[in-house]
Amino acid sequence: MSFINDIKTDIESIKRRDPAAHSSLEIILTYSGVHAVILHRIAHALYKNDMIVLARMVSQINRLLTGIEIHPGAKIGKGLLIDHGSGVVIGETAEIGDYCLLYQGCTLGGTGKETGKRHPTLGNNVMVGCGAKILGPFKVGDGAKIAANAVVLEEVPPNATAVGVPARIVRLNGRKPATEDIDQIHIPDPVSQELCRDKMRLCRLEKEIEAIKKRLDNNDDI
Repeated sequence: MSFINDIKTDIESIKRRDPAAHSSLEIILTYSGVHAVILHRIAHALYKNDMIVLARMVSQINRLLTGIEIHPGAKIGKGLLIDHGSGVVIGETAEIGDYCLLYQGCTLGGTGKETGKRHPTLGNNVMVGCGAKILGPFKVGDGAKIAANAVVLEEVPPNATAVGVPARIVRLNGRKPATEDIDQIHIPDPVSQELCRDKMRLCRLEKEIEAIKKRLDNNDDI
């Protein structure tokens, strides 16, 4: 019954959060993210019962059918919405909390150097944008948002927004953190500043050369 209840919760979560969803039947029949989660829950149950090869076979069938690759060892909470889903990769020791949202092309991966816990842990209500990469065995706090194509390499606090490569925190509890008070849009261009300094030095040298030439010309007249 727990398995059926989890699926029901997943479907209700999608109906509530996805404006493109019109009915439970539509979600069950056409949403690849739902198919991926259902097959993963089967694979994970097999994995926990030490039927590793069978679990991996189910996960590979899942990848072929949906384009979403979830290792059967990954732990997924209730209400997960994988939107569009193609290219999503979730590693073996990844953990996903309740009511998270993953967009296409995102990766919950490792760095390839660790043993044991190698993949990230997402708290509840985390949003991961399309193409984002979260790499390593750290925590992304409840309510955090990871922007599209960001590369996250360290812990993200709750209710934070992370953007960029490597990712930095630009919002925390809806406000800019103290380290982000500078204007990131109109920040001076260091290359342009250096060119301006070079131009000023060149003008000064030209004036000095002109003064030397005049002195030499005056000496010749004498």
